[in-house]
Amino acid sequence: MSLNRAQLIGNLTRDPEARQTSSGKSVVNFGIATNSRWTDASGQVQEKAEFHNIVVWGKLADICAQYIRKGSKVYVEGRIQTREWQGEDGVKRYRTEIVAENVIMLDRKGGSEGGAGFEQRSFGPASSKAAPMDPSPSDELPVTSGDSAGSGEIPISDLPF
Repeated sequence: MSLNRAQLIGNLTRDPEARQTSSGKSVVNFGIATNSRWTDASGQVQEKAEFHNIVVWGKLADICAQYIRKGSKVYVEGRIQTREWQGEDGVKRYRTEIVAENVIMLDRKGGSEGGAGFEQRSFGPASSKAAPMDPSPSDELPVTSGDSAGSGEIPISDLPF
């Protein structure tokens, strides 16, 4: 058995580059940066960015090209793939990339100007059955810590987590 799965949350380092193959299939490439932070042995906070190449195909590529831009925060899920080719100079070249199967936009509504709510748009196979992530206040059930039999509220003791 084997598993090839990548899950990343990061910010786009460049606008998506949209193209079409000779057969008419859409493909989009973009990069995202992920950051890690740690404290070294001397107590200094260290930070390092990793850069990832993302490839998206088909309808998901069209959606990404339309809705995400440089600086957008996204969740990307897919598989790791390494391609190799012969350069014009005769040198063998390699490129490791994530072939995205799901993309979720994690930006706030209204862009970076600090919109009111949190927008989460999910695209990919898992999102086709999902309802929009924008519950209205009437959709939320109140949760209480006391006994609320018959009041329509859910007591905390009844929660499974």
